[in-house]
Amino acid sequence: MQAVIGSGALGSGGGAGAAGSGGSVGSGGGVDPAAPPAAAPTRQELATATRYLLEELAAVVPGATVEVRVPPFGAVQCVAGPRHTRGTPPNTVEMDPLTWIAVATGLSAWGDGVQNANIRMSGVRADISEVLPLVSAERLRGV
Repeated sequence: MQAVIGSGALGSGGGAGAAGSGGSVGSGGGVDPAAPPAAAPTRQELATATRYLLEELAAVVPGATVEVRVPPFGAVQCVAGPRHTRGTPPNTVEMDPLTWIAVATGLSAWGDGVQNANIRMSGVRADISEVLPLVSAERLRGV
């Protein structure tokens, strides 16, 4: 799936949404299949967007109960509750950068990512869907 966000884009791969190619995000928040394909983001653009959205997540739901990992660009601890101090936390979420950007901006639903195995969770508190999306694609585009 490709989705335009401002002058950047979410390129294909990583399973950040439904299968298919081309299209841009319209005012309705969905993908417009008639729109021309957008250029794939650079590695630096992916890293910056991923880290920004992870920082937003930690600010919106501070804590250390859940660790959200988006390799290779970052990880944060969030959600108030019991804190772990050593080893792998009992509540973890992991996904690729394109999936993270898509769910954090509302371009893709959390449940779709879990169902398609693009989001891997462990632990009873790992479901962070209630706080997503963090920002809307319209806000990022300045609409």
